[in-house]
Amino acid sequence: MKPSSFDYAVPRTLDEAVALLNGDPAAKLIAGGQTLGPMLNLRLVQPTLLIDITRIPELTRIEETGDGIVFGACVTHAAFEDGRVPDPAGGALRRVARGIAYRAVRTRGTIGGSLAHADPAADWLSCLAALGAEVIAYDGHGRRTMPVATLMTGVFETAIREGEILEGVRVPRPSKQARFGYYKICRKTGEFAEAIGAVLFDPERGVHRAVAGATEAPPIVIEDAAAFLQEDGDLDAVKARLGEHGLTDPYSLQLHAVALQRAAMEAWL
Repeated sequence: MKPSSFDYAVPRTLDEAVALLNGDPAAKLIAGGQTLGPMLNLRLVQPTLLIDITRIPELTRIEETGDGIVFGACVTHAAFEDGRVPDPAGGALRRVARGIAYRAVRTRGTIGGSLAHADPAADWLSCLAALGAEVIAYDGHGRRTMPVATLMTGVFETAIREGEILEGVRVPRPSKQARFGYYKICRKTGEFAEAIGAVLFDPERGVHRAVAGATEAPPIVIEDAAAFLQEDGDLDAVKARLGEHGLTDPYSLQLHAVALQRAAMEAWL
């Protein structure tokens, strides 16, 4: 199949993009198009206007501050994988980017597009939640931030409001002593994850966070993970904590507990 007919616009500023978005309730934003493209071809979505946001300078910017880095929403997965952008998390972003789908997808796909799509199995959603990252949304009048951990409100649903554009993501700098682990369970390379585990141990900043992703719902974020995720973490203890957060299906519980346990082991290597 092929897409239904639509108009196409290429704004050069965020304000122009917001105006176009607010001017047509059936408009859709497009950047890498790695998800929207197939959906258009299958006519699962039929926008009257596609707004290409890849020419907006703010969306490809890299802004470094003393305590973190802001990445524009249109920075690609491949830019992280290739080390073309700085990595405030000591190589964690590069490592995670390398495992996203296939190289062709990583070349076009963007960090903002992945977050805005809100697929529970998306790598950036779990990784950035574990790192304590925030997204920046712009509506033409001002900006607001929200934790990546609370961005996803349901499958393919986010807290981004109508008329807002996900402008970028701010990743804080962990301390030099911080340890990060990430483990993904999937049937073969490039397929969607069945379970994701991400952990950040940063005692200097008082952070001991664990995230269980690919749960067919928003990721499970556990802020006080130090007590049950150690170098030789007890799998039953991990299961118990996940159970407290509503993960009860035996098969899913086992997969996610193992993913978290292995992420913790990686962090302690």
